Amino acid sequence: MTELSYLIQLPFWEQLTDREKEFVQANSNIRQYSKEQIIFNSGTECLGMSMVISGQMRAYILSEEGREITLYRLHQGELCVLTASCVVNQITFETLMSASADCTLLVMSTDAFDRLMKKNIYVRCFAYELLCERFSSVMWTMQMILFKGYDRRLASFLISEYKNTGLATIQMTHEQIAQYTNSAREVVARMLKRFASDNLVEFKRGRITLKNIEALEAMI
Repeated sequence: MTELSYLIQLPFWEQLTDREKEFVQANSNIRQYSKEQIIFNSGTECLGMSMVISGQMRAYILSEEGREITLYRLHQGELCVLTASCVVNQITFETLMSASADCTLLVMSTDAFDRLMKKNIYVRCFAYELLCERFSSVMWTMQMILFKGYDRRLASFLISEYKNTGLATIQMTHEQIAQYTNSAREVVARMLKRFASDNLVEFKRGRITLKNIEALEAMI
């Protein structure tokens, strides 16, 4: 599919003038990233606004000790303006973005997004609304880390994956879950064993099956 077939899915596409649409199309491209590849950080170019065509992106911060804290993940069809942080002055903290799985992105160049932000009120409103959504996601993550026990955090994660995929079986290793829930692999393994003993889940290597979704939801 061409860039245009994805650009028309942008929430603000119909509010662009014909000239703006042509400009955006001329300054957008499709990029491929392999699993775990860094998409954006302070040492890379300011990528521009991006949309996930396939795969997943992960936003995280890195502590001085090297610990990664996952802020949120983006799935197919979701958009990101943090990759255009050099354009949005309100973004003042350093965030890293990587591919959680092999990833295909539609990327609108920094210059094009900057020009639209300055000249089109619909694009500017979209950008700030999206920033508010992402900030809300970050605050939810911080609340979960600071105020929720790991049993509730893990239950919330499993239910979120179930709702996102529609599948009761989650193909994911303990290490991946630890990364996404900001914990240690040993803690994940211990809690999954507890969930299994309570007949909430069943797990094998790289796969977890939810057996009592209602009970997991009640824990959140």
